[in-house]
Amino acid sequence: MIKLATEADAAFSSFFEEMKGQGATGLRQAAWEAFAAKGLPNRRVEAWHYTDLKAALGKPAPIASAQAGMREIARAHDSVRLVTLDGVFRPDLSDLALLPEGVKVQSLREALAQGAPGVMALVASADVQAEDAMVAMNAALMQDGVVLRIAAGVTLGQKIELATYVSSQDVQSSFTRAVVVLGKDAKATIVETAGALTAAPAQDNQALILRLAAGAALDLVTHVSGQSDKLVRVMSLLAHVDEGASLSSYALVEGAGLLRRQIFARLNGEHSKVALNGATLARGRQHADTTLVVDHAFPNGQSRERFRNIIDEQGTGVFQGKIVVRPHAQKTDGVMQSKAILLSDQATMNNKPELEIFADDVQCGHGATCGRLDKDQLFYLMARGIPRYEAESLLIEGFANEAFQGLEDETLRGFLLGRISSWLAARSK
Repeated sequence: MIKLATEADAAFSSFFEEMKGQGATGLRQAAWEAFAAKGLPNRRVEAWHYTDLKAALGKPAPIASAQAGMREIARAHDSVRLVTLDGVFRPDLSDLALLPEGVKVQSLREALAQGAPGVMALVASADVQAEDAMVAMNAALMQDGVVLRIAAGVTLGQKIELATYVSSQDVQSSFTRAVVVLGKDAKATIVETAGALTAAPAQDNQALILRLAAGAALDLVTHVSGQSDKLVRVMSLLAHVDEGASLSSYALVEGAGLLRRQIFARLNGEHSKVALNGATLARGRQHADTTLVVDHAFPNGQSRERFRNIIDEQGTGVFQGKIVVRPHAQKTDGVMQSKAILLSDQATMNNKPELEIFADDVQCGHGATCGRLDKDQLFYLMARGIPRYEAESLLIEGFANEAFQGLEDETLRGFLLGRISSWLAARSK
């Protein structure tokens, strides 16, 4: 039974009335019913125990309207950029003319209006895979985004950036969704950028759906940042990895307000591989939550999760990781690791690793640590004339850099490490 009674519920209901005619009516209706049955997550929902989104959102902001005109958005690295601004895909800000052969791009809004069967099926299956209220809300209210298809057998030598920004000076909410499909044996590097060009307290809900066909390989590099400590952002990554395909993900989260980045990865074929890596930087009263579920559905799958958290001042970090091994997924090899450094007495870190194993021939393990900087290492550096502040920064950089050791693209690795250095340089001495 669907029950919507609060002021927030009424606001979301009006949003749905506004969006339900924007294509994919049946899909939106099913997603809306799924969200309405669950409601906004709070601490009583186990998967959201450390992140009370219902309290953080307060009063839902109106859906963002398209911002007219051109905007200069600085480039951090060389890539073919596809821009979604305030919920709307912007071809005028995107490098469509530079797309390499074998790559096709379409607006999600256009694909939904046309009822493109492949896109509709992917969106529907991803929501079922997640069974999450905020993923369902995203599907019900999605405004626009990018559909990116890379043909079978294509190896891209150039990076493609999916850049999603909020820019309105008003308090608004945006709901964007991107779909990336790699054909059989295709190989690519995708950069996912989630930023804010405004200090307004925006509410942002975005989803990225990945479908990797047999033998495909994808490097996904994610950078999350924002200007406002009142920004509330939920990012959902839904990955479906077929036989022999591999996904390597590297994420740098620079806390801004409240962020929940959640990953739902399904290894859906034998010998498929998933590697999820990330570093989180949080200070002030920022709240950064990384939650993931890796679902081994076939034998001989391999998963690796490695996350590093650096929490300063009164910041809060969350890591919740779950590896699920289904009964027939024998020979699974899964390892999950989360480590955190607390730089102040007021900093908080919540670690919750889990294993759900229903097969008997597997190798799976997890570990989680939380502590301060190593005093012996700090003494060693200071004894050689390095000031304490610089010694701390060296140790923190080395700790965070562990999350990006497997990233082969030197330009992207240098960009991420540079962002870490800049964050450390802004620390109060």
